[in-house]
Amino acid sequence: MTKAVVRAPVELPPFRDAFRRIRADFRIPADFPPAVQEEAEHAATRGPAIPDGATANERRDARDVPFVTIDPAGSRDLDQAYHAERRAAGFRVRYAIADVAAFVAPGGAVDAESFQRGVTVYLPDGRSPQLPNVIGEGAASLLPDEDRPALLWTIDLDEGGVTAAAQLERATVRSRRALTYVEAQRELDQGGADGPLDLLREIGDLRLRLEDERGGVSLDVPTQEVVASATGAFSLRYEAPLAVERWNAQISILAGIEAAKIMIDAGVGILRTVPEPSPEFLARLRRSAEVLHVAWPADMRWSDVVRGLDRSKPDDAAFLIQAAHALRGSGYALVETGTVAASAPIHAGIGSVYAHVTAPLRRLADRFANEIVLAHCAAATAPGWATVRLAEVVKAMEESTGRENRVEHAVIDAVECAVLAGHIGERFEATVVDQKEHGVVVQIPTPAVVAPLAAQRPLGERVGVVLEAVDPVARRIELEPVASETTLPNDGHEQEGTR
Repeated sequence: MTKAVVRAPVELPPFRDAFRRIRADFRIPADFPPAVQEEAEHAATRGPAIPDGATANERRDARDVPFVTIDPAGSRDLDQAYHAERRAAGFRVRYAIADVAAFVAPGGAVDAESFQRGVTVYLPDGRSPQLPNVIGEGAASLLPDEDRPALLWTIDLDEGGVTAAAQLERATVRSRRALTYVEAQRELDQGGADGPLDLLREIGDLRLRLEDERGGVSLDVPTQEVVASATGAFSLRYEAPLAVERWNAQISILAGIEAAKIMIDAGVGILRTVPEPSPEFLARLRRSAEVLHVAWPADMRWSDVVRGLDRSKPDDAAFLIQAAHALRGSGYALVETGTVAASAPIHAGIGSVYAHVTAPLRRLADRFANEIVLAHCAAATAPGWATVRLAEVVKAMEESTGRENRVEHAVIDAVECAVLAGHIGERFEATVVDQKEHGVVVQIPTPAVVAPLAAQRPLGERVGVVLEAVDPVARRIELEPVASETTLPNDGHEQEGTR
């Protein structure tokens, strides 16, 4: 999980009003146009269809596989269902993905709207879905005890977790259980037989080890929760992700890696790319580590620092949120004839070529990539609708994910404003972590806030700052340096009276 998740008391005015402003400022759509909703309802009532031009007109009956879904509490847009079993030579992972193309006609109203939205946008007060709920939370969702059309991955792994074979085909599946992360973790902690959940732990750990060897890093960002005190003030609390979330994510990453390899072999497709972090950002991140008392030996890679964090510690959790910005510049790249794996752009966080294919209910690109993978696995040509618009898919995804990132940052800024609003006039300890043309950027350790300061100070200097103002509309805080002193003792805590 690399997206920041924020929980806030959305019924209280500071947060309710802030999130309404964000929706308006970024033009986050609410309801779907009538024509889109009508077409979606018709498709859901009609039932799944084989998409135009698809290579296979039949589905494998995989309803005997006891799939389970593992998602955040309250989720109904269930993209993936998991099952695994042990084999003599390792493991067999079966991963069912919602077959969105069975309900979205190319060139139709729902298809056109999905290009406009690109992705599902999540805010603390609700989501703005890529697809109408009658499809995304209904007919196409892998809800338990329902026959559903799916794209079925069968991936064989050796004893070390390395892929031996991978295949994608159309199928009909029937999930047995919809588990929350908390429920899945509880069952794992209780122990049991050598069942699919126990194998999820084993396979997940093997895949994490392989990720480490590739130079990748899992940025499982903690949830930030706003907590109200008896006095009405707010503070931030960090909730470390559960281990099962990391293991579950590795199955999705596994499918994405195999899909990327298949598309490269096919000579057509779309990859998810992330460049390596810049030296300048890593220098800033190292200064943040000093502020937050995170050990970072000179000879250690930043990814190794992240792997060693204790997500339950507030300082480590705050550092991880800053580290998540290391993987900036994400984008999409087209696979063309002649592209080879050795020269294809990679996802630096994964340390491999990678494709988005496991969340078609929430992302536009997955529907197109999946159709290409299906065709190549069947030794056939992908339908034209899945290949001729790939450049448009890239443009739509880059625009929508850019908007999604700006919304995420706006939510964090709004929450910081609400948390700090009761502390105007108070002094904080801060450290200069970056320099800009018109000042510097400082980090306050508690609450963990990074903000601009209109002053010229050397990198790494500890300074006293006063919170002069909070602008909830502009989502901006204003800090001023303490005039009487420029350096504070390096004790790692805020000054008395600011807690």
